[in-house]
Amino acid sequence: MEPNSSSQEAGKKEIQEHQQHRKLAASELGDLFANYLGDSLFACVIEHHLNVVKDDEINDYLKFTLDVSQKHLNSIKAIYTKEDIPLPVGFGEQDIRKEAPRLFSDIFIVFYLTEMSRAGLITYGSALSGSSRQDIMDYFTECIQDSIEIYKKGIHLLLSKGMDITPPSTPYPKKVDFVEKSSFISAVAGKLRPLTALEIKSLQININTNVLGKSIMLGFSQVASSDKLRKYFRDGAQLADKQIKQLGKYLTEANLSTPKLMDANITDSTTPPFSDKLMLYHTSLANAIGMQDYGIAISKILRHDLHLQFLTLSSGIGKFANDGLNLTLDYGWLEEPPTAADRKKLSKTSPGSKSDT
Repeated sequence: MEPNSSSQEAGKKEIQEHQQHRKLAASELGDLFANYLGDSLFACVIEHHLNVVKDDEINDYLKFTLDVSQKHLNSIKAIYTKEDIPLPVGFGEQDIRKEAPRLFSDIFIVFYLTEMSRAGLITYGSALSGSSRQDIMDYFTECIQDSIEIYKKGIHLLLSKGMDITPPSTPYPKKVDFVEKSSFISAVAGKLRPLTALEIKSLQININTNVLGKSIMLGFSQVASSDKLRKYFRDGAQLADKQIKQLGKYLTEANLSTPKLMDANITDSTTPPFSDKLMLYHTSLANAIGMQDYGIAISKILRHDLHLQFLTLSSGIGKFANDGLNLTLDYGWLEEPPTAADRKKLSKTSPGSKSDT
C-alpha cells in the first residue's frame, strides 16, 4: 500500500472513531429512507424481468443490477440495525406476480435500467453532498460507483443491440468567440440562433425520460386492477407524449434527429407483474426524475423560449405528481418519511404537563 494511501486510511479510521456515537443527520436519514424504497422497488422490477428475459447478455446485465440493488438494501439494513431504527416496509415478494408474462421487451428493460442509473448518478451525488458521517459518505460513494457501472454496461449493451440513445453530434468549434448580441438568448425579428451543445443534450435527455415514462405508463395502464389507476396511468402516457412532441420540435427545427418511441416494446399482456402499490410509487419516482431533469435543463439552457417551454412542462408534471400523491393517500400506501419533531404536539402530550382547570 502506498504511503499516501496508508495516511488516507488512517485519517478515515480516525474520523470514524470520532464519529462513532454521532447520530444520523436529517439529510442522511432522509436519503437512506428514499434509497431503501427505491432499491427495494428496482429489485422487484428486475426479479420479474429475470423470470421472462430471453437474451443471455441481457440476463447477465439484469443479474448484475439485481446484485447491486440487493447489496444496497443490505447496507442500509445494517445501518438501520446499528442505529436501532425500524426498517421501512418498501417493496418485496408481495409486490411481484412471478407467474405473470412479460410486459416489456428485453431491450426496453436495458433502456429502462440505463435511464434509472443515469438518474441515480444525480440522486446519489445529491445524497453524498448532504452527508458528513464517514460510513454514510462511503456508502453513497459506493452507490455512485455502482451507478456508473450500470450506466456504462447499459450504454454498451444498447449500442451492441443497435440502439443509440446519445444526443446527435454538432460541428467542432473552429475558433474561440464571445457573444456580443442579445439575439443569443432571445429572438430578434422572429429569428432564433442555433441550439447550443448543452441545449441539445438537455432536449435529448428529457425526451428520453419521457419516452421511457410514456411506455411505462402505457404498460401499467394495461395491467392495473382499478379503473381509477388505469385512467391515471393513461393520463400519464398522454402527458409524456405531449412533452415528447413539444421538446422534439426544437430538434426537428434544427434538423437534428429525435429519440424514437419505445411503445412497440410493450406486449399485449393484461396480467399485472407488479402490485398496484408498486406501480403507483414507481410513477411518483418517474415524476421526481422528470422534475429533476427539467430543473437541470433550466439551469443549463440560455435561450428564453426554451426556458419558458421547460417551465411550462414542469408545471404539467407537478400537477400530475400531485394527483398521484392524492391517490397514494387515498389507498393508504404512503409510507411516512423521517420528519422533524412536532414540538407543539409534544408540549401538549408531555407526561409532566398539567391542564388548566
